[in-house]
Amino acid sequence: MDPRAMAMGLAFAFMWSSAFTSARIIVADASPLFSLALRFLISGALGVMIARAMGQSWRLTRPQWRATILFGICQNALYLGLNFYAMQTVEASLAAIIASTMPLLVALASWILYGEKLRTLGIIGLLAGFAGVALIMGARINAGVDLFGVFLCGVAALALTFATLAVRGATSGGNFMMVVGLQMFVGSAVLFLAAPIFETIRINPTVSLALAFTYTTLVPGLTATLVWFLLLNRIGAIRAATFHFLNPVFGVAIAAALLGEKLGLLDAMGVAITTLGILAVQLSRQPAQGSMAST
Repeated sequence: MDPRAMAMGLAFAFMWSSAFTSARIIVADASPLFSLALRFLISGALGVMIARAMGQSWRLTRPQWRATILFGICQNALYLGLNFYAMQTVEASLAAIIASTMPLLVALASWILYGEKLRTLGIIGLLAGFAGVALIMGARINAGVDLFGVFLCGVAALALTFATLAVRGATSGGNFMMVVGLQMFVGSAVLFLAAPIFETIRINPTVSLALAFTYTTLVPGLTATLVWFLLLNRIGAIRAATFHFLNPVFGVAIAAALLGEKLGLLDAMGVAITTLGILAVQLSRQPAQGSMAST
């Protein structure tokens, strides 16, 4: 993997992981679905304006339009919407850990549904990854975690898994920034419809809300999504997903630093096991050295 791809992957992992902490701050002072819909509206408008300034076209390929709509619904509306809603009662670190199971779920789905071969290392990684999450969940359930919130995070991870499998068509044909902006508009439209149905809309204007909203809109929302699309195009979905093994560590560390969330011994062990499991799965799915050199 070339140094530029490595830097992009590390930057994406950090930005993606930080979103859980900023989301936790946002939902303390604003209704989650409405605030997320507003964030997508702003991020989408910025993305489309930047894309037009870069000379990118509205004319996407048919696979790009399909993937843009699916990605907008599955990642933005479902994955992020459910996570934002859940983080009214679930800690940012736990939400980040559950979301980090996405590479495990992608590998499992590819193995079961698409017949993709999974080497012994990958099978061990799958078992270890899910065992690590089970260890964390056992500790949190004993501590009285909100199970409905955990359920929403789990459904969100499944939605992100589907989005990841469906987004491959959006990485061909260029116009990456335009794709980023348009898929955010899709998520915004869905969430603006859902917000008045599932929540009482509220906004308590505070400095922390303004800072967290601005950061989430510009960094995890716009920049991280663009970096992810560029990374997918540069090294492919399998190798790009390797960087998700950093998400449990980054997510927990950022939540601890900014929110003061504490990590027990079983939590720490679970994070370590899950992280190593994700890494093992992704390494087992890497192309052979000869094919890697051709990209």
